[in-house]
Amino acid sequence: MSSDAPLYERDPDAWNAYLAEGNARQARKRVGADVLIRDEHGRVLLVDPVYKPDWDLPGGMAEANESPAAAARREAKEELRLDLDIGRALVVDWVPPHGPWDDSLMFIFDGGVLEAGQIADLQIVDSELQSFRFAAPAEMAELLRPYVWRRVQAALDALQGSCTSYCENGHWVTSQRPRQA
Repeated sequence: MSSDAPLYERDPDAWNAYLAEGNARQARKRVGADVLIRDEHGRVLLVDPVYKPDWDLPGGMAEANESPAAAARREAKEELRLDLDIGRALVVDWVPPHGPWDDSLMFIFDGGVLEAGQIADLQIVDSELQSFRFAAPAEMAELLRPYVWRRVQAALDALQGSCTSYCENGHWVTSQRPRQA
């Protein structure tokens, strides 16, 4: 092989070592994935974590090399024993550094509408949660942190259309909300 050939052709092992070195130096982002689950009245399922003062959507942080959708499904199962078919991504929200935390990417996926029997079977199976409830938008505005509430609003709007919303700290990046279908 010619010495003019690119490194990836001349020496694949050296090429992979070069890529691994670059990968080790690149920034890492935390990724969280929540699920927007509704009841037949359009109320949203919220959970009350023991480790923070405000309510939240079911979900949590992705593990290493786990996709956001897989994390959302795993978290719903670990928290509430809900085995869901995770729907489309409704929101991707970049959260800037705050307190001791670096920035992160937070996803909200469509968890669908639960039937009455599924709701009756809901139970907390994770010691990180102390309660759950379904809440209408006015209640959610009081129960959720402001930037989480903005993210949930974006998810509710995205449900009405066919696009995923991109936000930064819960605010739409563009001046227009997604168009309704």
